[in-house]
Amino acid sequence: MENLQGQGVSHAVGGSKVPKAAQEKVPQGLEESLPNKVHDTGPGTGRQTHALNEGEDSMLPKGLQKAAPEKLERALPNKIHNTGDE
Repeated sequence: MENLQGQGVSHAVGGSKVPKAAQEKVPQGLEESLPNKVHDTGPGTGRQTHALNEGEDSMLPKGLQKAAPEKLERALPNKIHNTGDE
């Protein structure tokens, strides 16, 4: 059964090099942030970062930025992950 973070099921629509048990345990955003050649979730399914300049205004790796819930991104200080929020 899938929870609010997308855990509990795999979101791959094609092939995957990630073990099925791992696919079901990680958040959907993390699955979608993987390259499709590693874990195919289909075109246009990746989550976005909310940091400015397409994620460049962040100290966090882009995969983590895309996997994190927006609420968490916005809770981080702008000096770490700049969303432009005050």
